[in-house]
Amino acid sequence: MSKIKVDTVTNVAGTGAPNIPDGITIGGAALASINVQEHYAQSAEPSSPKDGAVWYDTDDDKAYVYINSEFYELDYTNIPYGALGSRGIFGGSTGTNSIEYITIATPGNGTDFGDLTVARDAIGACAGGGRGLFGSGFHFSPNTYSNIIDYITIATTGNATDFGDLTLGGYYAGALSNGSRGVFFLGTTISGGDFVNRNNLDYVTIATPGNGTDFGDLTVSRYWTSGAGSKDRGLFGGGLVGGTRQDVIDYITIATPGNATDFGNLTVARQGVGACSDGSRALFAGGASGGYSSDNTDVIDYVTIASAGNATDFGNLLSAVNNLGSSAACASTTRGVFAGGHNVASNVIQYVTIQTLGNATDFGDLITAKNTHAGLAGD
Repeated sequence: MSKIKVDTVTNVAGTGAPNIPDGITIGGAALASINVQEHYAQSAEPSSPKDGAVWYDTDDDKAYVYINSEFYELDYTNIPYGALGSRGIFGGSTGTNSIEYITIATPGNGTDFGDLTVARDAIGACAGGGRGLFGSGFHFSPNTYSNIIDYITIATTGNATDFGDLTLGGYYAGALSNGSRGVFFLGTTISGGDFVNRNNLDYVTIATPGNGTDFGDLTVSRYWTSGAGSKDRGLFGGGLVGGTRQDVIDYITIATPGNATDFGNLTVARQGVGACSDGSRALFAGGASGGYSSDNTDVIDYVTIASAGNATDFGNLLSAVNNLGSSAACASTTRGVFAGGHNVASNVIQYVTIQTLGNATDFGDLITAKNTHAGLAGD
């Protein structure tokens, strides 16, 4: 059979695409069937997929690829999401503006980093792109519920710089990020001698100093709740409503402002937990399950961020530590670190390997004992 070489094929008018009504085959296969990529977004497994088909399970928020008659889950857990790092930072505490840092991979004592712009406690912290933010808090002389956001460059020791303001002043706040957007829970104030329960969330773009913008609301108005996130989803867990400790965990899609959705429950209802994540698994550690100054718990819970559901026991802290601040915890891709405490302020730093269940191990000591402070990590 002779071969015909054609350099250019056009239609009669010289423009557009030619129409070949009988179709073209390559190696016996119809051209239209070659390199056709299948994509599914549904709760049920596709019934007759082809090799290479990609399926997003809308129920479990997971992705799969079809290879040799079987779906395999696509696992992104080892990809840092931008809010992790090798350096851990702990800032604020009752009556102080001090910031300390550690190298997460190397157990040891804290080192002086610098100072916040205003001494305050009960703040929230998050990070991304090499920058750390500290927002909200209560500061003394005069007694003020702060809406201040400070920022630091994580790799460079020094004092914090003003970033902007949250929409409301408060304390017993919490925060999380996806590496580019930070979301703050705005905490509480006191009115008529009673704590004011809130559900307010604000967000900022971490790379761009400016004021907070309303994000949405938590499912339950409360305070003293803590946050941890992934590249897609943020979780806020625990809290206090009047005298009742909360076990609720809410979640948000960080890139999309809107109200939170119920995720599940902690194993123990409590306030003032330390929260961190490696982008896949979130930990909630410590807190108070009873009164303000009693019934401290050493419980560490974990959840898989992509899969809504109740928390599972992870292990225990070195001792029952109430109020590790509003997220006085930080994480690298492998290790979670918890520092300080409350009631009697603590200088203890302890750590766990996030993907390995077990009890915490001593890491070292803070320079000064801290309580109701905040933690973040980055490079």
